[in-house]
Amino acid sequence: MRKLVFLFILSLTIGITAKAQNVVFKASAPNAVVMGQQFQLSFTVNAEGKDLRVQEMPDFDVLFGPSQSKAYSSSYINGQMSSETTVTFTYVLMPKKEGTFNIPPATIKVNNSNYTSNALVIKVLPPDQAPAANEGGGQDGSGQPAATVSADDIFVTMQVSKRSVYEQEGFLVTFKLYTLTDVRQFAPKFPEFEGFLAQEIDLPEEKQWTRENYKGRNYNVATLKQTILYPQRSGKITINSGKYDVVLRVRNTQQRVRSIFDEFFDTYQNVNKTLTTNPVTIDVKPLPSGKPASYANAVGDFSMTSNISSNNVKANEAVTVKVTLSGTGNIRLIKNPEVVFPNDFDVYDPKVENNIRTTTAGLTGTKTIEYMAIPRYAGDFEIPAIRFSYFDTKTGTYKTLSSEPYRLHVEKGEEGEGSAPVVSNFSNKENVRYIGQDIRYLKVKGVNFVTNNEIFFGSFMYYMCYLIPALLFIVFFFIYRKQVKENSNIALVRTKKANKMAVRRLKVAGKLLKDNKKEEFYDEVLRALWGYLSDKLNIPQSNLTKDNVEAELAKYGVKESLIHEFMDILNTCEFARYAPSQASDAMDKVYQSTVDAIGEMENTIKK
Repeated sequence: MRKLVFLFILSLTIGITAKAQNVVFKASAPNAVVMGQQFQLSFTVNAEGKDLRVQEMPDFDVLFGPSQSKAYSSSYINGQMSSETTVTFTYVLMPKKEGTFNIPPATIKVNNSNYTSNALVIKVLPPDQAPAANEGGGQDGSGQPAATVSADDIFVTMQVSKRSVYEQEGFLVTFKLYTLTDVRQFAPKFPEFEGFLAQEIDLPEEKQWTRENYKGRNYNVATLKQTILYPQRSGKITINSGKYDVVLRVRNTQQRVRSIFDEFFDTYQNVNKTLTTNPVTIDVKPLPSGKPASYANAVGDFSMTSNISSNNVKANEAVTVKVTLSGTGNIRLIKNPEVVFPNDFDVYDPKVENNIRTTTAGLTGTKTIEYMAIPRYAGDFEIPAIRFSYFDTKTGTYKTLSSEPYRLHVEKGEEGEGSAPVVSNFSNKENVRYIGQDIRYLKVKGVNFVTNNEIFFGSFMYYMCYLIPALLFIVFFFIYRKQVKENSNIALVRTKKANKMAVRRLKVAGKLLKDNKKEEFYDEVLRALWGYLSDKLNIPQSNLTKDNVEAELAKYGVKESLIHEFMDILNTCEFARYAPSQASDAMDKVYQSTVDAIGEMENTIKK
């Protein structure tokens, strides 16, 4: 029996193994304290530690410490038992003065190894000033007094980092809740950001409370929402008020005493209150004139790098130019820089990859664009320098970034490819098939002879059979030459096909409208409009701006109302892609307006 007990204890001892882990030595304290109030500074290590060394803290008085406490925990997982020891050293401190101070890291020895804790930053707030006399608050719906909650006890602020910005320049809007009471429920209704592109910053789902001195009083503060706003037009734009319904738990100091126990215990009641924020007006300045030709609708601070996949390729092999834009600003709205390939190259739509995050400084990250083209001829070619221009808000000027030009050597491909233009490639070729019989016998039976005057040779119909095909050949020859001449005029071909391409894209937009895919719908309508204007006015899309579109349409005698209608549709689509969800009837209106505007433009500009 003793042997069994011994073996059981031995197996249990072997099974209880200390879980291998990294030693964690951590310092913790409130991030904000009030002058004249003591607070605790704790150092915690998840192992048996000794020889704790804490550096001097000249900005604080040490009232007590260190006091040491230990906690043990164990767990049994997958047949193995693990245990952990946590040792905490606690100091009680009192700040000497107001301000922001650092607590240097401490050191401790665990198993003959030294470990260092993290440093802390503590903000010492001034003492609370005496609150103003409470203005009468009446009663709530239940007849209980609610005068204990004043406008200074709880409120929400809308704080903006800038009140004067340039168009497309981002600024930070922060909503904070300040309270001296216990908040039980909170239902916010934040304002709509009309006229702005809004990019919300991710915050923890559980609100983090801090202490902050505001107008002489120390509040518990929670950040409700942070958003980066990019104004989409110039002028005065107002951010409207928000509405916030709260339920507070307030001590009832005016309740009538009903028994002797009410004198010893406080009673509380729930108070409903509606908070609002004051509207804020932002002065949005237009971007200055003199935009460079390579301006890409970028506002902020950016850098550009580029590279080419190879400088030596064979005909019909793909070559890729990669452009990477990095920085902080309205990076989502940046247009792709133009890469000009030689005329003999087949150019494909670029591939765009975004790696963007939203911070309090704005949208920051990278935008990578890959341009792919296939050379069809052998020879030496040059891809001109790639230019990218943006507006720098720090200096208030336009800046242009440029890459080096790329020289490309194209060798002949297989089977002599590259010596002549390749019209098309055929992957499959049909084999020649022989007919069933190589010799066809002459027909010797059923022959009808005709008289001389019925012979077809030399008759009127005989000559007409030659004349009519000859006339048709001449007519088709001149028609074909005219068509070839027109097709050689690329600008004319694009102009004629502008409406056809726009209709094709609008059909796709119509399907997206039925599927209620908002962002894809507005993107497709924008591509249809910009593509139509590019083809109709014979201007590359990379060179199209709202300013030169208005000027070119005016040259063709387009009515000012129609020009404004086109501009309104473009502005609506650009804003709606990032605005809150639009109603389906608004999308229907945009779609119908686009169809009507293109139809009217076709009747106005005829080439």
